[in-house]
Formats: sequence, structure tokens, C-alpha cells
Amino acid sequence: MHEENLGETFYFDYTSPQVQEMILEFNDSMNDGDKIKGLYLKVRDGWRYNPFHIGFTPKYYQASVIATKKEAHCIDKAILYIAGLRGLGIPSRLSLAKVSNHIATERLEQKLGSNEIAPHGLVEVHYQGKWVKCSPAFNKELCDRYNVAPLDFDGTQDSIFQEYNRDNLKFMEYLEDYGSFADVPLDFIRNTFQQNYPKLYKQYKGKEEFKIS
Repeated sequence: MHEENLGETFYFDYTSPQVQEMILEFNDSMNDGDKIKGLYLKVRDGWRYNPFHIGFTPKYYQASVIATKKEAHCIDKAILYIAGLRGLGIPSRLSLAKVSNHIATERLEQKLGSNEIAPHGLVEVHYQGKWVKCSPAFNKELCDRYNVAPLDFDGTQDSIFQEYNRDNLKFMEYLEDYGSFADVPLDFIRNTFQQNYPKLYKQYKGKEEFKIS
């Protein structure tokens, strides 16, 4: 039933040394719930969130490559978490959506021309007989800076966004659900970015990856 959500792919290359090292501490003596929670925190806080570093090539989205970096886009961190989960025998898949941020968006709006991020990467995990969603994108340090409680996840219920910050101000909302994917849909990611940020896409078209400075 879950073969396609457990299998190794070019992107979810969980037998690679880089991913194996990441999941080494989650041994067979732990239950799946502890593995889900522990690996989530490791990915959430181990790689700083950076929405301004974007890639359009297969190699850019390979988990073993992402694992060597210090910061990553939301899609990158979702891929890394999925690869680790599959390496631990836990079914998981990628989910993509369009979201909007309402706090500390000055740079986003300046560089992207919008406070919307599309596509935004999430993870769906199958645990205790059901699919649940989570977002390991926003590291604790970033959340503390913007006065937002960091998201936790134990596999029992959705944990996808902080709707309000600690001052009860609107922080984030989901605008559109693009669906679930057993593997990384590179063409869809590229096309969605082009549709939402046509000027930026035209500026960087042909480059393997770019940092929006």
C-alpha cells in the first residue's frame, strides 16, 4: 500500500552516507513516534530556513546534497525530512501549497514582489493509520526572532503553520493546496515559480540555482 511512499528515489536517496549519518541516532530501540518527533526537530533546527536560495535542477533537490548545507528552503527541508523518514521505514510524501506571510515580509515583498510563497513545501507522514501534515521549515531561532512559537510535531496531528504570533497578530495563512507527491515534481515546482514570479524567473532563467540578494 505504501510502497511508493517508502521507496528510495533520486531525490529521496536515503541510503546515501549523508542521509544515513543524519538518521544514525534513531535506532531500532526507538518507536516510530519518537523517531518522527526526534527527526522533525533535527531537520527543523539543524538547517536555517532561507526562502531566498532557490534551485531548478534535479541535483539541487537531492536529499544527500541538501544534507551538506547549513541553510535550506522549505521544500529542501521537506525533502530532507522525507528521505530520513523513509530511511527509517516510515511512509512519507511531499505536499506543496501557496502560503502568505504577514509579519517581517518587507524583504519578501521587495525581492519577490509579493508576501506569498509558492510553492511552499510540507511533509505528510503516515502514522497510526492516518496521514498527517507538518512543516519543518522554520527553525526555532527564526521563530524566536519574529516572536512566533516554533512548530512541534509528533505524528499524531497536523502541524503546518503558525496562524498568529505571540502577540496575536496574523502571521501566516494557506491560500492554495497543490496536492501530494510521492516524488519531487521538479517541473511543477519550476512552473509554479514561473507563474507566480514571472519577472524573477526570467531574470534567473538558465541558472542552476540562485540566491536573491
